[in-house]
Amino acid sequence: MKKTPLLNIALSEVIASLGHGDMLVIGDAGLPIPPETLRIDLALTKNIPSFTDTVRTVLEEMRVEKVLVARETAQVSPQVLAELKRLLPDTPFEEISHSELKEHCARARAVVRTGEFTPYANVILVAGVVF
Repeated sequence: MKKTPLLNIALSEVIASLGHGDMLVIGDAGLPIPPETLRIDLALTKNIPSFTDTVRTVLEEMRVEKVLVARETAQVSPQVLAELKRLLPDTPFEEISHSELKEHCARARAVVRTGEFTPYANVILVAGVVF
């Protein structure tokens, strides 16, 4: 059995397959996911699992070199942005529009859907390298 906390097989496989610069999106329950993009649906019910719990668990296995967030997150849900910065204190953040974030979903390796009901609780994690 694995030693790390991530138990979801599909999510673990995607993280293991990421190369430098690949994008993994973690989104709230309402984020539209393009049909051609791999969807890893973790949502069970309202706020389960939470966005924060999902990000925290992914970070146990994924090296992140850059974070993309929607500008609207700081305006509408500043607590989401504050928590992301707390979890990734030494990682550069780039703000883009929510429309651009949704467009990036089509180029991501996968989009992880959480049960989060907080508006704009979405993030794009750009894979770094471990060496």
